[in-house]
Amino acid sequence: MRNYHWLFVVLILLLAGLQYRLWVGDGSLAQASHLKQQIADQRAENERLLERNRILEAEVLELKQGMETVEERARQELGMVKEGETLYLLTE
Repeated sequence: MRNYHWLFVVLILLLAGLQYRLWVGDGSLAQASHLKQQIADQRAENERLLERNRILEAEVLELKQGMETVEERARQELGMVKEGETLYLLTE
């Protein structure tokens, strides 16, 4: 009977060790849940960046293909005017 007592203690310790790893240790359920949330957050960020890249790519293609866009940007962002034009700045 005494041999079974030690076997029972060893099995209980083994079970406790496995339970610890399941709930708290490396690769636990909590860690797996946290990693799944990080993956979901990263996928959302990737989608946002892909959309931004698509917009920028369309803008680059537009700038390469037509001078109208370049002219519009020069007027709006740099305050440039065409030769022969007069700029009137109205202030309140």
